[in-house]
Amino acid sequence: MPTVTESIDVNVPVRTAYNQWTQFESFPEFMSGVEAIRQLDDKRLHWVTKVAGVKREFDAEITEQHPDERVAWKSVDGDTKHAGVVTFHRLNDDQTRVTVQLDWEPEGVVEKAGAAAGVDDRQVKADTKRFKEFIEKRGAESGAWRGDVSRPGQ
Repeated sequence: MPTVTESIDVNVPVRTAYNQWTQFESFPEFMSGVEAIRQLDDKRLHWVTKVAGVKREFDAEITEQHPDERVAWKSVDGDTKHAGVVTFHRLNDDQTRVTVQLDWEPEGVVEKAGAAAGVDDRQVKADTKRFKEFIEKRGAESGAWRGDVSRPGQ
């Protein structure tokens, strides 16, 4: 299963960066390939993606969430195997390091070739850059969910 990790420093407080990330329905505004995300409840999300002309829909569950620290999720249905974690590190009062790690299982020849060629790495790098531009331009989050979700078994 390929893994991509990307970090970027954003010029907003950690609370602002974290709060915006909890607004999953805004992801299409800065993530190419994500057509829509609908939050079904506090822990479940419905994703619609389209990458290289291939449209997929799947549900994901938030597996861990701690305000101003991390958000983790994984797919829970369908053929799509997808998981991610985003961590937030306070650098100072007005700057935050956001680190995104995504794991997925490429399907089909096109996705496997793209993963082997590093297309996914470039995509995540571009998406984190767009997140930086998105949140810095806004200067404030569009909403927030400050709930806490502990890892299973904790």
